Amino acid sequence: MVKIKSLEELKRIKEQAQNSVSLRVKGDNIENMIQIRVAMATCGIASGAREVMNEFVEALGEEKIDNAVVTQTGCMGYCYAEPTIELTMPGKDPIIYGYVDKAKVHEIIDKTIKHGELIDGIINSQHKTIE
Repeated sequence: MVKIKSLEELKRIKEQAQNSVSLRVKGDNIENMIQIRVAMATCGIASGAREVMNEFVEALGEEKIDNAVVTQTGCMGYCYAEPTIELTMPGKDPIIYGYVDKAKVHEIIDKTIKHGELIDGIINSQHKTIE
């Protein structure tokens, strides 16, 4: 059994457990929630996707946006534009944003999630590959 060595470590473990339970509870009603998927393949992680994901979780909590769930996904195929996220609002088609950093996280929350406005950085996901 692992020993907990500090109060900070205990708080971190508690927060992880609460987030895990919250994600499971939200997962039962996922189609009615704002879904943010952060591409966390190696290229995304190397470009800062982990920080972007953490910023989304923190900012949504601060803004008291409880109808959103942030998850990680694998490669979306847009390595040139990492970090990338897919944002799905209830009843709407997904939007893929590229080159997302901490500042862009707040812009996405303030403009797209809160007010439904599209912002710069959308990746056209309707393209077809050359055969």
